[in-house]
Amino acid sequence: MSQKYEKLKTLLKELFQLDQPELDFGIYRILHARSAEVTQFLDKDLLPQVKQAFAQYRTADKAELEKELAKAIEAAQALGVDPESTQKVKDLRARLASDAVDTGALEAEVYDHLYSFFRRYYSEGDFLSKRVYKPGVYAIPYEGEEVKLHWANADQYYIKTSEYLRDYAFRLRPEDERNPMRVHFRLVDAAEGEHGNVKEQAGKERRFKLAPAPFAAVENGELVIRFTYEPDPAKQKDLNAEAEAAILALDDPALAHWIKALGGQHVRADGTASENTRLRVHLNRYTARNTFDYFIHKDLGGFLRRELDFYIKNEVMHLDDVENETAPRVEQYLSKIKVIRRIAHKIIDFLAQLEDFQKKLWLKKKFVVETSYCIRLGVIPEEFYPEIAANDAQREEWVRLCAIDEIKGDLTTPGYSVPLTVDFLKAHPTLVVDTRHFSGDFISRLLQRTDDIDTKTDGALVHSENFQALSLLQQRYEI
Repeated sequence: MSQKYEKLKTLLKELFQLDQPELDFGIYRILHARSAEVTQFLDKDLLPQVKQAFAQYRTADKAELEKELAKAIEAAQALGVDPESTQKVKDLRARLASDAVDTGALEAEVYDHLYSFFRRYYSEGDFLSKRVYKPGVYAIPYEGEEVKLHWANADQYYIKTSEYLRDYAFRLRPEDERNPMRVHFRLVDAAEGEHGNVKEQAGKERRFKLAPAPFAAVENGELVIRFTYEPDPAKQKDLNAEAEAAILALDDPALAHWIKALGGQHVRADGTASENTRLRVHLNRYTARNTFDYFIHKDLGGFLRRELDFYIKNEVMHLDDVENETAPRVEQYLSKIKVIRRIAHKIIDFLAQLEDFQKKLWLKKKFVVETSYCIRLGVIPEEFYPEIAANDAQREEWVRLCAIDEIKGDLTTPGYSVPLTVDFLKAHPTLVVDTRHFSGDFISRLLQRTDDIDTKTDGALVHSENFQALSLLQQRYEI
């Protein structure tokens, strides 16, 4: 197998995440389910398909013709005849000059172009629009708009790394289905960070640290290692080294075979040995993933097919090569383009299926886990006042937020008391009732008795991820 073929296969394994077979969470489980099919394509189908595409040129293969010519020259010399005077040598030289095809070079060009195309558009787990027109110049899709706004991640959904923050698992024996030795990094405590676009202050950045002992235990057949995520002035690299040393130093007999496996040398997907232990590699991945956000393409298949056509027209197909060559050479040239296109489309189909699955998960409607209302006493029917007055949690909130305990009564106005009185509620209709302090039965009865609740609640506060919240509210507030 050629070096360029192996180079392409290594890149494709990275694209399909086959270079991390031990990871066992989230989308990686789906990738593992498809790994057999993808591996079959890379290891058994890709190379034969390219070779088969150029099989029609085997009779004119340059290497075979050169071997045949060498034999003819040797035979003529054995007979004491000038090789150049024989008809066979003349015919073979003519075929080499006009019809010979270097099939090995054609195959290498196919692998090289496939590698260049997918390497150009793939970067750290995402596909970016890098339509290179010429060195230092990019071209963007344009459909005649007066103003065209374009950016590298156009037509993609921006995804935060919350999945990796709370859940990271890997298998020490990925090939053993019965006992994979699954290790799970679990976040047990996380300090609240800065809000909005405010950056964390220097020295107060949150870091991953081992939780207080005991931080490791076997639960349900898997090793769970607990972490916290809180401000710490130390560098994450140093904290990872401390965590590695502490975990590998555990002397619990029940964890001995786990610790031995974690302390083994990590072997990369290409078979080369890393200088780090398996534990350290996964610690670095786990902590690094929180600093990386990623994207899901809205239409990866359409995007890559469009970009492939542009790449072929701009990088592979050259009019001078077509105009100045003989008909057989042009046929070979077009065959190469067809092979590149056909193989690339199969790879794109695989990638699009995986990306579309992630898109469906991302766009899937999320559950609303809790809904509460904040309603003024003045719009609540008085039949609910006795229950509201008897609710200590609501009273304590009013004391904290509105200082109602400072209200003194007089001959006309009731004062603060414990518990509150119905007359006190009637005298203060602007106090806001928060239904989170009440039972579901109370909320249901209140909503049934309150006419046109939407017009009486003039604000909405949503605690959610931005995209999902906007998607939920879009239909309601769309103009």
